[in-house]
Amino acid sequence: MESLATKLVMALFIPGILVVFFTRVTFHQLVGLVLTIALIAASVYAGYTHNWMLYVADAFSLTMGFWIANRMVANSHRRSNEDLRE
Repeated sequence: MESLATKLVMALFIPGILVVFFTRVTFHQLVGLVLTIALIAASVYAGYTHNWMLYVADAFSLTMGFWIANRMVANSHRRSNEDLRE
């Protein structure tokens, strides 16, 4: 059984990484966010997440991942527009 500290560290990083990954795969940040939320909901339903601190850490990580994904998409659009001007 994993300790609470291990679960907390994983909850701080994994959802954010998944949002960015799914955004890169689907090219849409909302789809990446929804897929990640669905995975977290499945883990809660299966009983892997059972502490309010883990919920807060998941929410924080989702927020940061969504912010990074938004910046990534905006930079991609900006770069493609600059390439079109040349």
